[in-house]
Amino acid sequence: MHEFGVAASVLEAVEARAAGRPVAALRLHVGALQRLDRDVFDQAFALVGEGGVADGAHVEVVEVAVEVRCRGCGHPTVADELVTACGSCGAHDLELVHGDDLVLESITIAGRVAGGQEVR
Repeated sequence: MHEFGVAASVLEAVEARAAGRPVAALRLHVGALQRLDRDVFDQAFALVGEGGVADGAHVEVVEVAVEVRCRGCGHPTVADELVTACGSCGAHDLELVHGDDLVLESITIAGRVAGGQEVR
């Protein structure tokens, strides 16, 4: 399943950043074109992360809308799905600007003080 591959990739990036320290939370930017099923992803991440630095970590996902820019007129179009024609001139020569993103924006290391409270 797609979600298991994504979960494994995210875990690899988390482990590299955490350098062996336990992770309490992480924040991902996921493009709408990834079509990530959150329930399946959460289960997959829990499974691949079990017993490691990200075991039990809270995962926040920020969905990134699809954005294309017309190469002809330069008009940007934003949507929830892949856009095949410019919303302004109707041309089909489009550049994908956002929407296929998969970015690990941040991790929170357990035990660090955040806002005056210990993170667990």
